[in-house]
Amino acid sequence: MRRLTPLAWPAVTPLLCACGVQLRDATPAEYPANHDLGMYEVTAAVSRGALVTPGSVNVYAQSDGQRVALAPDADFSAWHGFYAVRCRSSFPLQFVAEWKVALDVRRVVVPPQPRQVRLLEPPLARTATLDSSGKAPKGGWQGAVQYRFVTVPTVRITAAHIEPESPGAADTAAAKPLSVVSSFPVVGGCGDIIEVRLASSAQRAHGTLVIYTDDPAEPHWQTRVEFSPQ
Repeated sequence: MRRLTPLAWPAVTPLLCACGVQLRDATPAEYPANHDLGMYEVTAAVSRGALVTPGSVNVYAQSDGQRVALAPDADFSAWHGFYAVRCRSSFPLQFVAEWKVALDVRRVVVPPQPRQVRLLEPPLARTATLDSSGKAPKGGWQGAVQYRFVTVPTVRITAAHIEPESPGAADTAAAKPLSVVSSFPVVGGCGDIIEVRLASSAQRAHGTLVIYTDDPAEPHWQTRVEFSPQ
């Protein structure tokens, strides 16, 4: 058998590289969670050796047993697709490239173990203005603050209370007419709008609604609420 001398290696190495495909995960580390379609773009960057024709390459994203075929851009350097995820705070992601060289089908997987792409709970309601027009009904004016949770299958708002916006006398007096009238827990599914109902014995009042939930991403939240005539 002929033995390759060191001088022969430079001729062999480019030939090996020319037959290869390099794959790089170019998907962001996180996305704001989407409660509607729940579609997230996944992207892989691809570079090919000189002997690999673009048409012989196929790139896939795979996660949780699903495999999504990606589409290339014009020069076949970036491949894109959409992965569907709902009601979760993350999903595992891994890319596979397959290509043909002569009669051989080759394959590369990146990363070797799937990585987690985070899905961030969108901010809940920061402010709410509730209508207190007209004559006060029995029990005072009432309204609801709406919330939507999208990174868990279900969520429970376990408790809520009103606090003044500040320790000052004016804010303390403005919050005094407010009360929470919902019964707890308030339970909603992923993407559902759920409400915490409030009442005010004064036509004009404001304060901070503090809610407590069993969602690890948002164990508690504060919403500025104001009753005023609309």
